[in-house]
Amino acid sequence: MTSTGAPQRRTTYRDVLADRRYRLLFLTRAAAITADSLRIMTLSVFVFAATGSPLLGSLTFGAGFLPQLVGSVLLGSLADRVRPRRLIVAGYLLECGAAAALALADLPVGWILVLVAVVACLTPVFGGASSRLVAETLTGDAYVLGRSLFSMSSSGAQLLGLAGGGAALTLLGARHALLLSAGAYLAAALAVRLRLPDLPTPQPAGSGRPEPAAPGSVLRHSWSGIAGLLGARRVRQLLLAQWLPSSFAAGAESLIVPFCGQRGFAAGSAGPLLACLPVGMLLGNLLVGRFLSPGARERLVAPLAAVLGLPLVVFALRPPWVVCAVLLLISGVGFAYGLGLQRAFLDAVPEASRGQAFGLLTSGLMTVQGVGPAVFGSVAEASSTGVAMAWAGGATVCVAGFLTRVPVRPSAAGTP
Repeated sequence: MTSTGAPQRRTTYRDVLADRRYRLLFLTRAAAITADSLRIMTLSVFVFAATGSPLLGSLTFGAGFLPQLVGSVLLGSLADRVRPRRLIVAGYLLECGAAAALALADLPVGWILVLVAVVACLTPVFGGASSRLVAETLTGDAYVLGRSLFSMSSSGAQLLGLAGGGAALTLLGARHALLLSAGAYLAAALAVRLRLPDLPTPQPAGSGRPEPAAPGSVLRHSWSGIAGLLGARRVRQLLLAQWLPSSFAAGAESLIVPFCGQRGFAAGSAGPLLACLPVGMLLGNLLVGRFLSPGARERLVAPLAAVLGLPLVVFALRPPWVVCAVLLLISGVGFAYGLGLQRAFLDAVPEASRGQAFGLLTSGLMTVQGVGPAVFGSVAEASSTGVAMAWAGGATVCVAGFLTRVPVRPSAAGTP
């Protein structure tokens, strides 16, 4: 995006999508997330049908998320040290090959889990390179709206992948559904290879030429980069500000199905409730991103985080189904608090470590969204699902109080 006006200039989603490079990254990422959701759901059903074990079925679902933090810590620096087109194409081709292998090879369940986990370890590297390109392509408020579109497309693509996965399993069977997933990854790889310029390796600030990736130094650079990011107080605060509410919300979301069972709601009533959070998130991102100025978004970070948590507290009162749906919809709108943190995070991260920082942000989100259900599931075992959901909401409100002390305005010399 070539806009270089003042930071407070109002930008529209149409302006962001008008940028050809961003549009390519946006569309290919949406296709890949749809394929990923289709693959994960298909594998979970396939493994459960083959073993009859709920534990193995859930491990198959989580194997695509939890190992990402390991990959970010060990290999995250590659996102800043390899040409972005090569890295992104390699990522999509790896996902394609893994999905094809899962479809065509008769692998034992253990090897299925290992393959999914290995691919997940590398995901932050490829995702970090893509996110870095977005930060270099869009400036000012256009960057915030670009991240907003990424968030909305992630929710929409996940819903499409999960819904399409059910239809694909019914009509095609598990193996053909996995091949469909592989085809989507391949299409994304070809689009990036043919349409994205072969941009040079990112250059550190003040450097005249790209820093070479010294052999054997990837682990050392990745570890030192993570240590540097987490050692910076403002970066650490902004990471926690984006991780913790997602973890608590995921914990509450994981209890919706047992909550419906304990309340005696009709069969199938949990499905619409599960959809309310992502629908609310889409709505919140659209309204806050479209109608509020950059300064207003940054001022509303803490109030919107409170909106995310407060409706969940009401679940301790065991409300009826319709009220539950409204509460979850309102709670989803609160996810828009993250828009007010985007410019501050970009400003706080060293330019030479942007790819690794975005990989750490994403992998951390995936990890905490796996930890949250375990924590609040344990609370539900000791009390009830409604009380555990209320605790998740109360924890989110506490984070909203913490956000009032986090500097969310970018410095004047930071974000363009």
